[in-house]
Parts: sequence; structure tokens; C-alpha cells
Amino acid sequence: MITDPLFYLCAIPAILLFAMAKGGLGAGLGLLSVPLMSLVVPPAQAVAIIVPLLVVMDASAAWNFRGKWNAEQVKIMLPGALFGVLVGTFTFQYLSDDAMKILIAVIALSFSGNHYIKRYLSKADGGERPPAPTSVMRGRFWGAISGFTSFGIHAGGAPASVYLLPLKMEKTMLMATFALFLGAVNIAKVIAYTWLGELQSNLITSLALLPLAPIGVRLGYFLLHRISEKVIYQISYLSLVVLGTKLLVEGIRGVMG
Repeated sequence: MITDPLFYLCAIPAILLFAMAKGGLGAGLGLLSVPLMSLVVPPAQAVAIIVPLLVVMDASAAWNFRGKWNAEQVKIMLPGALFGVLVGTFTFQYLSDDAMKILIAVIALSFSGNHYIKRYLSKADGGERPPAPTSVMRGRFWGAISGFTSFGIHAGGAPASVYLLPLKMEKTMLMATFALFLGAVNIAKVIAYTWLGELQSNLITSLALLPLAPIGVRLGYFLLHRISEKVIYQISYLSLVVLGTKLLVEGIRGVMG
């Protein structure tokens, strides 16, 4: 078990932020957790510590959002996501943390930038853009990217957002769909990380942080129902910009350094 107080100074807010994101404050917030914990432990160890906590967060979120998700979209995305986790499992030893950060940053910034450009053009045209149609091809593709990046540094929320946010679902349905989809992905990741032997050596530290998971989820769910749908979407897109920029800078520094 890790005993360094500095670790917990970073880990406690990291886990709470991730859990609050699961509770409904936007999947982008979860991207903060691994970079924050990576300030004091190696990224691979940070990822392994968080994995068991995600299952508890997902169970809490699924209970809060029970029956409110869009099952059709989950069914579309999940096969691609499981394929992405499988690819991550067998390429684990070749994964570069910095390369993964750059990939996620490019996706997050490209998607959020595209959103803001479209919103600007929509205002210039004097109208709101309609919801995007359901697409099995797009859903499977972004599901696969989500599964792969989720396996690498628990950053599946950003690629999943690329497909889900343009559908413009009602805010509770959106967050419930995120919860169910990412919950299924994280169960697959637990199996994969156990098979790779990464989970066992950090399990005691994970258990020490475990009580924070349901607390953070409940706090996020509480705030979701007190914040307007417009603000939820603004938080989601803005967090993608901030975190995408942070990950890009960190990734480039790592590659260059």
C-alpha cells in the first residue's frame, strides 16, 4: 500500500473528480484523474489503481440512472469498445503514455473545436443545428477508439463524446448512457488488467480509496439535477478543451524530452 501523503493529496481529488463525472458532470472531467495521479506515481500504476474503483463508480452510477439510458446507442457502441479493449490488452507492452496522451488530445480538441465552429456558424445562420442521426458505423468506430483509449489511460469518455454529444439527448439520458456504456467497458478492463497481472499489486491502495467512489458519484448526481442541460453540455465541451490542451502539452513534452 502507498503511504506517501503527497500521493493521497493528488489521489483523493482525482478519484472524487472521476466519480463526479460518472455521477453526471460530464465524461471529460474524468480525464483529469490519471494526469493528476501521474504527478506522484507512474501513469501505468495510476491506471491500475483506478481500475477497481471504476467498477464501483459505474455500479453506483448505473443504480442512480437505472432505466434512463439509451440502450440502442449502448448496443451500437459496445462491440467496437470491446474490440478496442482487446487491442489494448495485446498491445499493452508497446503502449506509450505520451503517444496516448497526444492521441486523446487531438481527438478531444478536434471534436470540441468542430462543435464551437458549428455553433458559431449556426448562430450566423440564425438557427440551432438539429441532432445528428444514429449511425452504426460511427458508433462502432468511436466505440472502438473509446475502448482502446479507456484501456490505456481511462480516457474513453472523450472519444465516446464524439459520437454521443451530437445526438443531443436529454441530459439525464446522456449521462445514463455514458454510465452504462463505460461501465460495461470497465468490467472488460478489469478482466484484461487481471490477466496482465497489473491489478493485484495495487489492490490494497485501491481499497483504501474505495469509499470515495460512491460519495463522488452521488455528489455528481446531486449536482446534475441542479444544473441546466445547457450548462451540462457547456461543461462537457469546455472540459474537453481544457483537458485536451493539458494532455497535448504533456504528451509533446514527454516525446520531446
